[in-house]
Amino acid sequence: MRRPFGKPALGSPLHILLFACSFALAGYAAVRLLGDDWFEVALWFVGLAVLHDLVLVPLYAGADRAVTGALDGVGHREWTVYVRVPAALSALLLLVWFPLISGQVADHYRSATVLSGDDFLSRWLLITAVLFGGSALLLVRRLRRLRRATKERPPVAH
Repeated sequence: MRRPFGKPALGSPLHILLFACSFALAGYAAVRLLGDDWFEVALWFVGLAVLHDLVLVPLYAGADRAVTGALDGVGHREWTVYVRVPAALSALLLLVWFPLISGQVADHYRSATVLSGDDFLSRWLLITAVLFGGSALLLVRRLRRLRRATKERPPVAH
């Protein structure tokens, strides 16, 4: 079976082997994870899916719609990606490191690692600022290239 443009539907033999290995590894991890207390793990996954679908998706869809609407109002809807990417990366870091960023487990972290858990909020804020600053620099670079390209383009004769 072939897809349009001549690419095979299943991919190369190496591609198939890598998929088979990844499924085997995921199956092994699932057996190990679900071996001790499968009900609580399954409940945790279902709870996270419900939380994601009913709470988080409307929140970040609304935030994305607000950013898109604001940038569309100034005529630059294509700039949305320069807000989406750093916001998504910052939110992912916040989600993963939330217990340490919020300081809820700083004492436990200190007792387990002998390191201070007090700097996570400032580090996350710094990383977020760097992500948005880098995105702003990329936007400025893109705008300069576009201006240079429009200046070099010859005028169109009517």
